[in-house]
Amino acid sequence: MNYFPIFIDIKKKSCLVVGGGDIAFRKITLLLKANAQVICIDGAACKSVKALAGDGKITLIERGFEVSDINNQVLIISATDDTQLNAQVSQLAHDANIPVNVVDSPDLCSFIMPSIVDRSPIVIAISSAGKAPVLARLIRAKLESTIPHAYGKLAELAGNFRDQVKAKFSNIEDRRYFWERVFSGIVAEKVFSGKVDEAKVDMQQQLDDSSNTEVGEVYLVGGGPGDPDLLTFKALRLMQQADVILYDRLVSEEVMELVRRDAELIYVGKERDNHSVPQDGINQLLVDLAKKGRRVCRLKGGDPFIFGRGGEEIETLAENGIPFQVVPGITAASGCSTYSGIPLTHRDYSQSCRFVTGHLKDGSMNLPWSELAVEQQTIVFYMALKGAQHLSDKLIEYGMRSDMPVALVEKGTTPDHRVWTTTLGELPNVVATQPIKAPTLIIVGEVVKLREKLNWFDTSN
Repeated sequence: MNYFPIFIDIKKKSCLVVGGGDIAFRKITLLLKANAQVICIDGAACKSVKALAGDGKITLIERGFEVSDINNQVLIISATDDTQLNAQVSQLAHDANIPVNVVDSPDLCSFIMPSIVDRSPIVIAISSAGKAPVLARLIRAKLESTIPHAYGKLAELAGNFRDQVKAKFSNIEDRRYFWERVFSGIVAEKVFSGKVDEAKVDMQQQLDDSSNTEVGEVYLVGGGPGDPDLLTFKALRLMQQADVILYDRLVSEEVMELVRRDAELIYVGKERDNHSVPQDGINQLLVDLAKKGRRVCRLKGGDPFIFGRGGEEIETLAENGIPFQVVPGITAASGCSTYSGIPLTHRDYSQSCRFVTGHLKDGSMNLPWSELAVEQQTIVFYMALKGAQHLSDKLIEYGMRSDMPVALVEKGTTPDHRVWTTTLGELPNVVATQPIKAPTLIIVGEVVKLREKLNWFDTSN
């Protein structure tokens, strides 16, 4: 190690910043987050620094640096563009054994300002020893995307129960096992979901009866339209901590690559007239697995509440008292249209948008055609490829123009993304003659004309 990592308590202690420019302002902001008493010295401080002084948050001394300024300081930062002054401040601090940092000058520093992930009281510091600060910031960005902000609240909760846990478990191994269960179980999930009071109750119950078997939880997660980069942070976190993954055929291989490696995978995909597991069976399986204490991720393509039967599944969970969470996903309509360069709404072409299923529960396609066949509206049909002839006939029958633009988007947002554009009248012929396969969305509306100008993702067709 080039530097020994250490955290210093500077609460209500005097820290000196030499320089009052934009860089100094950023350093001052970090010191204030640690509740330091900041003194800034600069004869020409920037507006941001002066604003902090005007608000009484720092002490600004508007003059040049003097040797006596280092007296009684516990930490010094020099952030000026004067190399001689920076070197002087560094030497004085070293002689007085005061920790000093000179911005962008590692050789003059006794400590390095790291990139910080702040989930107070959890704080993560990343340093490249001054060799590659941009790389350190990129690593911080990756950590920011995977560590929930509520980890700080979870740490606070743990701190409040620490003495009770120590009294309950005299053996350090027992204590460690207990905390591992807490930090990876339902208590943590309730904190992450904002249910801190409920988490406290569960925590107390686990302490009162540590032998009690914990009921599992179900995560109803939207896997989006296929591109793994479109997953939410929360979806990714739950996917990677679930013991069991129930997934359907619309979840892309790329998304499945991100689930926990040792999780049990159960395929429950459904195609038209070919259900690997009936919906009632899926509902009951979720209940049974959760009652065994398993953390279950029900992973669905798109959004679970948009033609995903998510409502049916959580109805069953609620009836059986199973805790659950629902994580929205980018629905296929939004993902496929965006990646095709087709805005769903546009001031000149469409002031409303309808999401419609082309496959009702009874197997019919009995839709409110008169409400759909109107101008200035975009219609997105899910699961309607086999019913293309019927929807074309009905929309035209109820007054929609046969030359209304139509797009068919197959496997949208994935590497196999393909788009066909046609008209409503020609739609059945295109479906019959082109190698179009499910999953395919059908978009009807004047907005389809914008694809020629706005197509940014796929230029092959």
